[in-house]
Amino acid sequence: MFPFRTDQLKAFFRQWQLQSMVVPGIVWMIIFCYIPMFWLIIAFMDYSIARPMLESPFVGLKHFQDFMSDERFWRSIRNTLGMSAIKLVLGFPIPILFALLLNEIRSLRFMRTVQTISYLPHFIAWTIFGGILLNWLGEGGVVNQLMIALGLQDREILFNSDPKYFWWIIYFSDVLKETGWSAIIYIAAIAGIDPALYEAAELDGAGRWQRMWHITIQCIRPTIAILFILAVSGMLGSNFEQIFMLKNNMNMRMAESLDLYIYNMGLVSGRHSFSTAVLFVRSIVALGLLFLANYTSKKLTGDSIF
Repeated sequence: MFPFRTDQLKAFFRQWQLQSMVVPGIVWMIIFCYIPMFWLIIAFMDYSIARPMLESPFVGLKHFQDFMSDERFWRSIRNTLGMSAIKLVLGFPIPILFALLLNEIRSLRFMRTVQTISYLPHFIAWTIFGGILLNWLGEGGVVNQLMIALGLQDREILFNSDPKYFWWIIYFSDVLKETGWSAIIYIAAIAGIDPALYEAAELDGAGRWQRMWHITIQCIRPTIAILFILAVSGMLGSNFEQIFMLKNNMNMRMAESLDLYIYNMGLVSGRHSFSTAVLFVRSIVALGLLFLANYTSKKLTGDSIF
């Protein structure tokens, strides 16, 4: 049976100018997302850039067996899951709270000023922002001076050279750079709430916090659920630019994420088939996490992507 009804097709053709705006995005997705999938076949080959791909010998699951027995692979999995878990548990709620608190500001000018200042760091490249962070975290940096002034430490610490601090540096730097930008979608969802709901609740005697809990959060719950599902599905991914800028030889034990491992194996060591096999498995697991998170969210809250 044809998936579209007649009235839907008529509406589509009436809005053909508007619908055509998605064509560049579709073309971009086909070129950069779907066509490259053909090259996943090198995960099952002993590929070398010195010869054509189709002339490379077929080796089956050899590369999959190799990385499954590699200690560095499992260490990168641990690091990736550790950093992602901290960001998910402690970082995911922060943009929501920021958007809720921003919505309670009565001065429109002050609210816009705070919002603008909060999302400006997002537009600073990690090459620049990472350099600033390294300066702050270094010996004599602002973090050391502040901690000593508050009596939280009695000597200067090279934070970025100590592996035990690396995951927390990743977390706090991500919050500092991305909170304002991540809150935009929640602010947009809050803006779509019917003001009559707040007026009715206020007439019933509901306070500000009660209106926030029973109206604002409930109305943006579908948005929160969808973004949470996407966050869970991306747990095996990491911000490569962030980690690449902040890692060094001294903290590599805790810094090598799965993305950095793929980069080191593929581009640095030239093991293209090996790194493609790792990427292939990571994509399958990410798809599984997406379905699992979607199913769990649908059962618990009734909100899901599909």
